[in-house]
Amino acid sequence: MAERIEVLLSEEEVDKRIQEIGDQISKDYAGKNVHLVCVLKGGSFFMCELAKRITVPVSLDFMSVSSYGGDTKSSGVVKIVKDLDESLRDKDVIVVEDIVDSGRTLSYLLEMLKDRGPADVKLCTLLDKPERRVVDVKVDYTGFEIPDEFVVGYGLDYDQKYRNLPYIGVVKFD
Repeated sequence: MAERIEVLLSEEEVDKRIQEIGDQISKDYAGKNVHLVCVLKGGSFFMCELAKRITVPVSLDFMSVSSYGGDTKSSGVVKIVKDLDESLRDKDVIVVEDIVDSGRTLSYLLEMLKDRGPADVKLCTLLDKPERRVVDVKVDYTGFEIPDEFVVGYGLDYDQKYRNLPYIGVVKFD
């Protein structure tokens, strides 16, 4: 079965929205330092572009997590594959994600990070699929709300392909 990609959000739309989020974070954190925590792999493209647009001092860290369980869907139980390199104690933390859908994994992850003593923890996502939410997760900064479609590009993949697309596309199967 062949797949094709239809553009959902153009490179220009994505770039403009990331600038707007960067401006808002810069305003919200004026006079402070921001510690961005990227959830790998998908969030890396978004976080790098976002960090370039934030005007207050920024530090970065990365973590890789996987949801596991006996089902094909996320169980919400998180296994840390790569933990953070730095302590979060007393830092203003923004967790940066590529997409929020069910909310299971992020809900668990955010609670775990809050237990590490940061001054504050906020959530920033490029894409949000609210109609897929099964666990309530507060998203503080949202790039775009999108329909329940399988999307790729800007870090999101299908079978490890299409992460490098400079736009957000919908995978269509022929």
